[in-house]
Amino acid sequence: MSVKAVRVMESVAAIRRLTSFRPRIGLILGSGLGELADRIDSSVTIPFREIPYFAVSTVPGHKGELVIGQLEGQTVAAMRGRVHYYEGWPMDKVTFPVYVMRELGVEQLILTNAAGGLNPAFSPGDLMLIADHLNLTGDHPLIGANDEPLGPRFPDLSSAYDKQLGLRLKEAAKQLAISLQEGVYAGISGPNYLSKAELRALLRLGADALGMSTVPEAIAANHCGMKVLGLSCITDMANPDLLEPPTHEQVLRVAEAAKPAFLSLLCRYIRSCGED
Repeated sequence: MSVKAVRVMESVAAIRRLTSFRPRIGLILGSGLGELADRIDSSVTIPFREIPYFAVSTVPGHKGELVIGQLEGQTVAAMRGRVHYYEGWPMDKVTFPVYVMRELGVEQLILTNAAGGLNPAFSPGDLMLIADHLNLTGDHPLIGANDEPLGPRFPDLSSAYDKQLGLRLKEAAKQLAISLQEGVYAGISGPNYLSKAELRALLRLGADALGMSTVPEAIAANHCGMKVLGLSCITDMANPDLLEPPTHEQVLRVAEAAKPAFLSLLCRYIRSCGED
C-alpha cells in the first residue's frame, strides 16, 4: 500500500472515532456557500486541523471544517470551505480530502464554487451546472507515481461530470422554478483575476465560466471512482467586454444574495437522491 493510501486510511480512522455515520454523498462548498452545512442534522463538525494530513484553508469565506450528518434524509459529508492550489498547497494536498471522503463511503461528490461568468448570456447571481471543464491550472493532481489502491493510472475523464446527476439537478431546478444555466468551467491557478487577453482566449477555448478550484477535485473524484456533480454560482462577469474589476468581497456579496436559490436547489436535489 502506498504512503498516500496509508495516510488516507489514518485520516478515515480519525474521523470514524468521532462519528458512526457512513456518508453516501459528499459536498465541497465554495466561497460564501458554506451555509448549507448549517442545515445538516445530528452533525459532527471536525476542523481540518484536527484531521491527520488535511491542509488548512487560509481564504476568507472558507471556514475549513468537515461536517458529517443527515441532510434531507441522506447521510452526507460536507467540507465547509476548501484549500486551493494558489494558497501554496501542492495538488496532492488540495485533492487529499476527496480520497478520504471516498474511503468514508461517499459515492457521489457535489462540487460547488463561486465563478466568474464568461458567457455573455449569464448574469451575476446565476447558477450554472458544470457540463465539462478545462484544466488550465498548469498542474495536475495525478502527476507522479500512481496510487493503485486509490485509482487507475489512466482514468477516463471524457464524462467527468455525471450526466444522470446533471439531469436530476435540472429536474430539481424545474420543480423549484429556478433558472439553471449550463456550461464549461475553466479551472485556473489564481490567485489573480485574469487579463482581458486571457479572458478572450478562454472564450475562444469554449469556456462559459472560470474559477480557481473544482477541477483538481473533479479529476481526483473520477480517479477514485466517484460520480461528480458540479454547480457554480456566477458572482461576477469576467467577459472582457462586460468586465468590471472584481474583488473577493464582491464575490462573497453576490454569493450571499444567491444563497437562497443555491440552498433550495441543492436541498431539493439531495432529497431526490433518496426517492429512487
